[in-house]
Amino acid sequence: MKKVFLLFSLFSIAVFTVKAQDTVKTTSDSPLVIYGSVDTYYKYDFSDKGSQIPTSFASDHNSVSIGMIDLGLKKKVGKAAFVGELSFGPRGQSQSIPNGPDGDSFHIQNLYVSYDLTDKLNLTGGYMATFIGYEVISPVGNFNYSTSYLFTNGPFQNPGVKLTYAFSDKVSLMAGIFNDTWNYYTSAHKVNTFGSQLFVSPVKGWTAYLNLATGSTSGTEVDLTTAYQITDAFKLGLNGATYSAPHDGGGFSGVALYPQLAVSKTVTLGLRGEYFKTKKGELATFGPPPGENVKAFTFTANIKSGPLTFIPEIRLDHGSSTSFINHSGDPSKSAGQFAVAAVYAF
Repeated sequence: MKKVFLLFSLFSIAVFTVKAQDTVKTTSDSPLVIYGSVDTYYKYDFSDKGSQIPTSFASDHNSVSIGMIDLGLKKKVGKAAFVGELSFGPRGQSQSIPNGPDGDSFHIQNLYVSYDLTDKLNLTGGYMATFIGYEVISPVGNFNYSTSYLFTNGPFQNPGVKLTYAFSDKVSLMAGIFNDTWNYYTSAHKVNTFGSQLFVSPVKGWTAYLNLATGSTSGTEVDLTTAYQITDAFKLGLNGATYSAPHDGGGFSGVALYPQLAVSKTVTLGLRGEYFKTKKGELATFGPPPGENVKAFTFTANIKSGPLTFIPEIRLDHGSSTSFINHSGDPSKSAGQFAVAAVYAF
């Protein structure tokens, strides 16, 4: 009942705050922004037995393959704004419901509207990329081309309504209510997931986000995402999270570290070191069997030429159980892959 009251309160605030004199006509002085990306890749799994590492995207083995074309539109006039973003291709199709070859050929990444109730308070509602985690769906937003176990097992998108209050440019707080199930355009039964995010920027170049999503259907995830540009050349990121599925259905916990070093204006080297452990329970996760863990090390380079980024990458995973398969077809604790991708952002 409290969550229903919160939803009613959010809409009430919007109704009583919007005034006739705030209405702004659309003119040619407020342009429509078009943005997006195109990506393609080649990946080889060292076992030569097909894709062994169960994280998101780039699943084709020994093939020159495509990721997706991502097309976004956004516009703001006065206090009102919208964002609409669609993807086409396997990287987007793998997120659609049902996913895989039988899913939609496109996927809605973002579709929401927002309104500045005051200079510090913003109301946003619709289908939004999740506020949880370090990595994102679009390859433009990630340093590594492959994704982490934390990303794969967390939410991709959260439909709902949220309020964000900026105390200053260094501190803000978001709170909202979201659909009961992650990644679906509509709720299964109720709008009963509560989400919040505390943003702080203690010093210049350092940002941190403490995130919470909890609901009787979706379960509970607590997540910390932080990045610090320590020098002009060196950046350090960290993502830590723990998730408990509903009804004692298991979950996961893990941490990933992201050191990156710019060796020139066009070349940056980076490492993602991740530890991921599944909790014992009934629900499966994309990772090792319940109660087991995996350590993953991904060595990546970003080589830039204008809007085009070449991404060569070597990834080595080692688990506590024999959940992989080696070159001979026997169970193995280890898996590895090589990939090279090209990502064009516009």
